Amino acid sequence: MAVLLPLPLACPYDYSLQTTQTTPPGTFVKVPLRGRVETGVVWHPAYGRKVGRLRSVLTVLDMPSLPAVVMRFIDWVAAYTLAPPGTVLRMVMNVPVAIGNSSSIDSSFVNSTYGCRLKDVHIEKLKVSSPISQTASHTALSQTQKSAADSLIAAVRAERFSITLLEGVMGSGKTEVYCEAVAEALRSGRQVLVMLPEIAFTTQWLDRFTSRFGLASAAWHSELTLTVRRFLWRAIAAGQIQLVVGTRSALFLPYPNLGLIIVDEEHELAFKQEGGVLYHARDMAVVRGQLGEHAVILTSATPSLETRVNVWIRRYDLIQLSLQYRDTLMPRISAIDMRRMRPEYGVWGQSWLAPPLVEEIRQTLMAGEQVMLFLNRRGYAPLTLCRTCGFRFRCPHCTAWLVEHRHLQGLSCHHCGYVTDLPNQCPHCGSFGRFAVCGPGVERIAEEVAKRFPAARLALLTSDHLKNGPAATTTLLQQIATGSIDMVIGTQIITKGPPHFPRLTLVGIVDADLGLAGGDLRAAERTFQLLSRVAGVVGVGGQGGRHGRVLVQTYDPLHPVMDALLSGTRERFYAAEAAQRRDAGMPPFGQLVALIVSGLNGSEVGIVAAELAHHKPCGPDITVLGPVPAPLAFLRDRHRHRLLLKASRKTRVQPLIRLWLDKIKIPRGIKVKVDINPYNFL
Repeated sequence: MAVLLPLPLACPYDYSLQTTQTTPPGTFVKVPLRGRVETGVVWHPAYGRKVGRLRSVLTVLDMPSLPAVVMRFIDWVAAYTLAPPGTVLRMVMNVPVAIGNSSSIDSSFVNSTYGCRLKDVHIEKLKVSSPISQTASHTALSQTQKSAADSLIAAVRAERFSITLLEGVMGSGKTEVYCEAVAEALRSGRQVLVMLPEIAFTTQWLDRFTSRFGLASAAWHSELTLTVRRFLWRAIAAGQIQLVVGTRSALFLPYPNLGLIIVDEEHELAFKQEGGVLYHARDMAVVRGQLGEHAVILTSATPSLETRVNVWIRRYDLIQLSLQYRDTLMPRISAIDMRRMRPEYGVWGQSWLAPPLVEEIRQTLMAGEQVMLFLNRRGYAPLTLCRTCGFRFRCPHCTAWLVEHRHLQGLSCHHCGYVTDLPNQCPHCGSFGRFAVCGPGVERIAEEVAKRFPAARLALLTSDHLKNGPAATTTLLQQIATGSIDMVIGTQIITKGPPHFPRLTLVGIVDADLGLAGGDLRAAERTFQLLSRVAGVVGVGGQGGRHGRVLVQTYDPLHPVMDALLSGTRERFYAAEAAQRRDAGMPPFGQLVALIVSGLNGSEVGIVAAELAHHKPCGPDITVLGPVPAPLAFLRDRHRHRLLLKASRKTRVQPLIRLWLDKIKIPRGIKVKVDINPYNFL
């Protein structure tokens, strides 16, 4: 029999079975491999590759088999991403201690054995097939919302593959609408996965769904303890948990009866996996739905261009919720031209807020309302240098400047995580106390605001300040919602969770031009999506007749992104962006494949990259760019070169890449990472 192991192996290995036990595909077994014992999955009756003489399976594990649809999904993802199938299997078997002979696990077993509280699963309600509570909380839907919900319910009832984009501005009730589809899937006894882009907000969604449906639901993300992960993995595999709320890794859990996938905020970059197997969770969710023959729902206020094109060609269905509800008003958005209204220098030092924004903040606070300031830059300052000699602090492991963090009292690399203290003396010239910080991060904005408005109660919302887990995030958002916080200062994380700003009437975008720099082909689209969502937050808070305001600080108010944001001409912006991409043959109208060559020896990396270029594929619809040193030419102690293959949509790039890589011998210590449809060009 062929056994696939969760290792970077290109194919399964053949083993013999010295027992009369039946071992259909999907059975978990223990097998010997090079002097150790590994747990694998029977993949085919006979398919794989022998390891020397044919060795015997050691143990057939008494546990549910891996569902056939999950096995097909593993094969599909491996073929598409050009990753070894065993590496994809490892994402499914990412909780090794959960796989073994044991009886079904319940909460009393876990608590008595480990003495822990499973705070990320509502375990007291966990039962096989518990019905949806008839008294569960429910928000009345408007006629427009009910019509949208009925369409989604019909898609779930059809029990066949479909993709629907649910598009609506923030506050339009998208979540309540798709909850009706979730309820329908749960009533039919199917499992449901709701995918979120950010782990910090999973607890909020978990509480919301448990309250809404009155049955067991679980959060799945990287910060769960091993004990909780073990319990949840087995409970999900046994079908004991019907509703899972998770980040992209939740897609690879072994659901035996999955009936609906919802990708919330499908446009978010966080759904792209940048390490290990390189995949986009939104796209793989669509594949999982196709293999499982069930509905997939994508939601967004600002859908990705890829999704919009699929709607235009009628591959995806579209449901739009254009109006907000709960008596909210759309905000007034206006620009502050920073070329004419420069920030003032005062007793607080260098200012980053223009006078009109400062005055609006003052008036809003006096009215007892909340303010949010947005800057998509973590830390205190992006660069620290010596005034005497110009020395700049850079990461010893990456081609990147170190970012000063005042709350960490040190310098940090945002690429590899390196942290060091800020010394008193310049490492280059020996000067004492001569350091200067350049540019603002959110901590520097918070410092200025605290000096200008000392009575205001401030809260920072960044990934650095939400590291105490989802529960702590929920507590902070509750403080904002109840009015215990006057001003919120945050990065893009504020756009990734459910709105919790009922008294918010003013949003100030400190540096709206920040995301437009660089050579990223999606820079304009991403910036428009991000700023639109930040602006949309105030629309949720501006209730009871109060009209929200959004002030956008920009040095280029005529830029197409700023023009679309200020004028509300989003369709015109997307049409222009699509035309530009189509003319250039760029995704989603063409294909890109990045090859990143990396290694500890820079000269060896350059040689392998040059050899790849020498053997590059040719054709009328194929262009290979590079090799060139990557923008981050040194990352985590590895030197990096990039090549970029551009092809038409009709080209089958995976076989092309396989043939290309087979032409060269890659030395030990050199890695060639293949990224199909890359989102990161660093």
